Amino acid sequence: MSRVIVITGASGGIGAALARRLGQDSHELVLGARRAEALQEVAASIAAPVVAVPTDVTRRAEVERLRDAALARFGHVDVWINNAGRGLTVPVLDLTDAQLDDMVAVNVKSALYGMQAIVPHFMQRGRGHLVNVSSVLARAPIASLRSAYSAAKAMLTSLTTNLRLDLAATHPAIHVTSVMPGLVSTDFARNAGTEGPLAAASVAMGIQTPAEVAEVIAGVLEHPRAEIYTNPNSEPAVRRLLEESGAIRAV
Repeated sequence: MSRVIVITGASGGIGAALARRLGQDSHELVLGARRAEALQEVAASIAAPVVAVPTDVTRRAEVERLRDAALARFGHVDVWINNAGRGLTVPVLDLTDAQLDDMVAVNVKSALYGMQAIVPHFMQRGRGHLVNVSSVLARAPIASLRSAYSAAKAMLTSLTTNLRLDLAATHPAIHVTSVMPGLVSTDFARNAGTEGPLAAASVAMGIQTPAEVAEVIAGVLEHPRAEIYTNPNSEPAVRRLLEESGAIRAV
């Protein structure tokens, strides 16, 4: 069944792979990202109906404009995927106010703007599916150099859970999903480097491609779940690494 799907952060990485994967199923897509030229290239590579809307997701008005563009073109939205995000490689004691603010703005507030823009529409329709792309580091902060990124993704995951609880009693046909990718071969992963427990995690879990993550997300749209790790090796591997590193005590 064809759906109208909005994807943020769609100009590269997981977002671009997801747009191409969902386009194969003839879904009608609305793609948002800051990099207009790259976004247009992704849109041009998709045979399905697609609208590309240059969007700075750190600005609430632009996220609302993305929603309005989807409604103007297709009349409704079935799925909204908050995928936009950005990483940072700085340990806790070296973080600046500006760096922490940036991580919250890009990884948390952008998704909040998306949630607040689209969920009232879902409530009016009585159905819909919200997907927030978080990170395995939200559950297991095993990479201290990515401290603020991990913290921001943990905040996003908590907000997602709270929204799910708020909607469960009154709007059971609105699904809210947290997606937890592990190590993915994106520009951020390549530029950030891997050390210590993160290097061990790359061996224990393996590194997924954006296309592999997109396949998992496509599956969860067909069979909604509250949370999903895109790599089935993530949860046991991270638990073991946390115990070995002393971050938690083995029980």
